[in-house]
Amino acid sequence: MENKVRSLTQKFIDFIIKISKKILPKKLVEIEKKILSVEVVLYIFFGVLTTLVNIGVFSLLVYSFNLEENLSNIIAIITAVLFAYFTNKGLVFNSTAVSFKEKTSEFLKFMLGRAFTLFIELFGFYLLFNVLGIHELFSKIFITIVVIILNFFISKFFAFKKANN
Repeated sequence: MENKVRSLTQKFIDFIIKISKKILPKKLVEIEKKILSVEVVLYIFFGVLTTLVNIGVFSLLVYSFNLEENLSNIIAIITAVLFAYFTNKGLVFNSTAVSFKEKTSEFLKFMLGRAFTLFIELFGFYLLFNVLGIHELFSKIFITIVVIILNFFISKFFAFKKANN
């Protein structure tokens, strides 16, 4: 399944580049080619899904169950992190970990990275919502964008084993 997803993603990238060549200046197309890798496109796609899980769980808990905002935020983050681990491991970063030790190491590194960004997200949400008084959903969306960017680099360069590592 991973190969099919990666193959379809590459076809999508090729299609985007083909269209870009017709409507964008050559220099922008060259920049686009450098940025648009299968890994980046899949990370964006699954990052959006992870974000929807995060914000969806948060909204459900706050607006349907009247759960306190900070507790709802913690539950939403945990749910989203588990979703992200499984999609990133196999589909985005194409982990080559085989042994129990390698898989455990990856999981622990992933969770350590996410623990770091959990702190960023919790502190950031608290600061934006509780201290600065910014609406809870706007606070949640803004800090989630910051966390998505941090998580990409942590997963790519720290958590997941590649064939050339």
